Amino acid sequence: MKKIATTLTFLLITFISFSQAKFNASGYNVTNDDLTINTYSKDSTANALVIYEYGNSYVDPDDFRLKTEIKRKIKILNRDGFSKADISVLLYKNSDRKEKITDIVGTTSNMNANGTVDIQKLDKSQIFTEKYNNNYTLVKFTMPDIKEGSVIKYSYTLDTPFMFNYKSWYFQSDIPTLYSEYHASIPANYEYNIKLVGEIPLSVNTSDIEHDCLSTSTGAKSDCFKSVYVMKDIPAFIDERYMTTRENYISKVEYELKVYKGFDGGVDNITKSWKTVDKEFKTEKSIGRQLNKGSLVKDLLSTEITKEKDQLKKAQVILEYVQNNYKWNGENNIFGEVDLKKLVKNKVGRSSEINLLLFNLLNENNIQVLPVLMSTRGNGLPTKIFPVISEFNYIILQATIDGKEYFLDATSPYLSFGQLPYRCLNQYGRLLDLKEGSYWVDIKVEENAAASYIVETKIEDDIVKGNLEHKTTGYQSNDLKEVYFKNKSGYITDYQNNNTTFTVLNHDVNTTQKNSSEFLETIEFEIDSEVIGSSIYVNPFITTFFDDNPLKLQERTYPIDFGYKDSYTYIYKLAYDANIYEVTELPEIKKHQLPNGTGTLLMNVSQSDSEIIIYFKFNFKDAIYNQNYYPYLKAYFSTIIDLQKNSLIILKKK
Repeated sequence: MKKIATTLTFLLITFISFSQAKFNASGYNVTNDDLTINTYSKDSTANALVIYEYGNSYVDPDDFRLKTEIKRKIKILNRDGFSKADISVLLYKNSDRKEKITDIVGTTSNMNANGTVDIQKLDKSQIFTEKYNNNYTLVKFTMPDIKEGSVIKYSYTLDTPFMFNYKSWYFQSDIPTLYSEYHASIPANYEYNIKLVGEIPLSVNTSDIEHDCLSTSTGAKSDCFKSVYVMKDIPAFIDERYMTTRENYISKVEYELKVYKGFDGGVDNITKSWKTVDKEFKTEKSIGRQLNKGSLVKDLLSTEITKEKDQLKKAQVILEYVQNNYKWNGENNIFGEVDLKKLVKNKVGRSSEINLLLFNLLNENNIQVLPVLMSTRGNGLPTKIFPVISEFNYIILQATIDGKEYFLDATSPYLSFGQLPYRCLNQYGRLLDLKEGSYWVDIKVEENAAASYIVETKIEDDIVKGNLEHKTTGYQSNDLKEVYFKNKSGYITDYQNNNTTFTVLNHDVNTTQKNSSEFLETIEFEIDSEVIGSSIYVNPFITTFFDDNPLKLQERTYPIDFGYKDSYTYIYKLAYDANIYEVTELPEIKKHQLPNGTGTLLMNVSQSDSEIIIYFKFNFKDAIYNQNYYPYLKAYFSTIIDLQKNSLIILKKK
């Protein structure tokens, strides 16, 4: 009995010891557990893991430069994580001032087979500096002796004279982080707008005042506003489909200088109000001065266009004129040199120039129109609480015709009237009404996009022959239109080569206008059915909407942003001779729904004496879903993929 008790005690101690084994996320020191634990249970796909990181930003009382001390400890879980041992730091410089990096220290720790720990130090000869461009220098170093299971830690101090941009701190990166702590000490004579980005909550968010943290030789003093931010158990931020730029969602704290108060009593208001910005825009050369170029454009349009009585028809024709006669050069920047006269001559220009030309043409023809400043999906959402003009990179237009508002863009001939490029579907923009004052407007797609297949087939001599009608509308049609109209014969050839599940006998595209709101094509085809014994297997999904699940992450911390609402329909009809064939198996009826009715899926199957009809439809009723919907959307897509891949009709010859 005593022996059993001893054994139980040993097992209990072993269990407790095992359960307590964990990474040391509370400090910078490397522990035995850091070295011996080689998996991360919360993310089995992780190749490396930030165990601990620490940042501390403050203004040095001796030289009044902004210093940031950084410490980071990382576990290398496998060979794919070796790249995390390559460290790069960008340092900014201008004509007379530059950033510096000092006190670079690093070590790599490895557990030997005999249980001893080997520690290799980063040698100064392994630190390299190179020119990145005219404004940036790159400092690089690689940690030594990297192996699977290594723990690296490194520290350095950033030194900058540029107080305009206080040091941003990223809590989240492309690998998981167990613990991230950031301290910020801001002198009271610097007032910043502080923005916390991301959906992950802070574990610690405190602030305090340190009195007389800075003083000058004249006796002037300043207090410091000290903040501490801590975030724990932070999942990796992995880019995935249906997202805008990661900068919109990755967890971070960032600063924008609002007011500087000099020790001499002077005040410099860095961040302006929208009222002030609107006033400046009136005479600003890249936008304001370009809104009054009626004399430049008045002779561009034919009299047939200018004399059109119907304002909507006139606006549509003017948009088509710009779309078809002026080419976008791929550049989006809106500030700097803008030359509409050069655009008219060369027929090529930036997006802002093309849309400002459209503005002047509409305005000259008495169509109510205003420019809208916005940021594209890849550029990030602009700040709403105060003007940060540098965050805008695009101009669209809002036209009001017969009381209805339309967003317009002329950079592509494939856009229908009232449709913006997909890159512009980024939630909101700032409408510039320089007379009444600017204001925010929502950028939403009112009409649903749609894709549908109607497939009518007949089986004879075990061969399935039929016709397919493929129709897309709205944003579902734009890419197809562009590919087709750029190379019509190439589109037909590529379609035949890419669709290997059936043989194309004839292929017609019924859409004739580039800016049509739909794309319609019809295909005549045949398929050799699969025959096993006396059974004939027919796959009703001869084409699919999705080949695989676009949502693959274990966890997603940012919204699923489709940009627009859409729906998908697939109707399949199979006619057969009931005297020859007997139906032995059909796909099952299936229903699936997203929470709160934000999406519905239906697979319905019906059969008569000579025909089988499969009706498959699903939709996304919201353009943007928050991350709480992610597991449901992931399962929704899985159901769609499964039904497309694993639905069969089985016939048997009588």
